[in-house]
Amino acid sequence: MKLKTIKIISILGIFSLSFLTHYIYEFFPNIITSILFPINESLFEHMKLIFITYLIWNIIEYILLKKNNYLYNFKPNLILSFLLNIIIFLIIFYPIYLSFEHNLIVTLIIYFISISVTQIISYYILSSNKDFKILKKYFYIVIILLIIISGLFTYYPLNNNFFIDYMNKKIGFSNYY
Repeated sequence: MKLKTIKIISILGIFSLSFLTHYIYEFFPNIITSILFPINESLFEHMKLIFITYLIWNIIEYILLKKNNYLYNFKPNLILSFLLNIIIFLIIFYPIYLSFEHNLIVTLIIYFISISVTQIISYYILSSNKDFKILKKYFYIVIILLIIISGLFTYYPLNNNFFIDYMNKKIGFSNYY
C-alpha cells in the first residue's frame, strides 16, 4: 500500500475515531478514562481528545506502516502530528470561537482540516530521510509526561477560558465555574 493511501485512510480513521473517543468517559467513567478522554466540553478536554485519538490511531497506522516499510520516523511522526494538530486546530478555531461561540459544524470542519494538514505533514516526515534523533530518543518520556499533565489538569484545572466548559457551566468535575 502506498504511503499516500495510508495517510488518506488515516485522515478518515482519526476523524471517525474521534467520535468514539469523545464519549468514552461518559460510557466508562473511572480515573483512567477521565485522564485520557474528555470529561467535558472545554477546549483543554478536546485537546486531550486529539492526543489520545492520535495515540490510538497510531496503533493501527503502525501495522499499516510496518507492513509497507515506512517506520523510519514513526515515533517523531506521532509526536509532531498530534502536537501540530493541536496547534493548527487552536490557531483556526479559537478566534472563531471567541467571535461566534460554538458551532458544531464549523468545529468539525476545522478539525477535519487540521487532521488533513497534519497528515500531509506526516506524509513528508515518514517519507523523509531526516533523522529526528531527539524525538526518537525521548518519545516515551514525552508521551508519559503528556499523560501526567493531562491527568493533573483534569483534576486540577486552571481557572481560565481554556478549561471552562461553557455548555455545561463547569470547570473540570465541578458543577460551576
